[in-house]
Amino acid sequence: MRFVWLTLGLISLALAVIGIILPLLPTVPFLLLAAFFFARSSERLHNWLLSHRTFGPFINDWNQSGAIRLKAKRLATLSVVAVLGVSILLKASVLVIIIQCVTLSFVMLFIWTRPSG
Repeated sequence: MRFVWLTLGLISLALAVIGIILPLLPTVPFLLLAAFFFARSSERLHNWLLSHRTFGPFINDWNQSGAIRLKAKRLATLSVVAVLGVSILLKASVLVIIIQCVTLSFVMLFIWTRPSG
């Protein structure tokens, strides 16, 4: 079972790294998921992730108080606006834009109702 947890942790970490570049993919939730999986599979990777200079503070903020840093909230909001803007510029169907607006509104509601780190 450790192999499954480790594989899921590595996939989650890869998605988090991709999420840094792609605005549609969230970074922090995948980091939290990777930490969860690594805690069950590899103490070394779990400790590495928690002490990582870039990723560690986000995970520790969430673990300690369920907080999301203000900078992360602003970046997430900017990403959401960018995704909607690109969809509109590419003339996506109205249905697609409505689905994006509804889904991303719930994401923004969740993010902005969390305490700031």
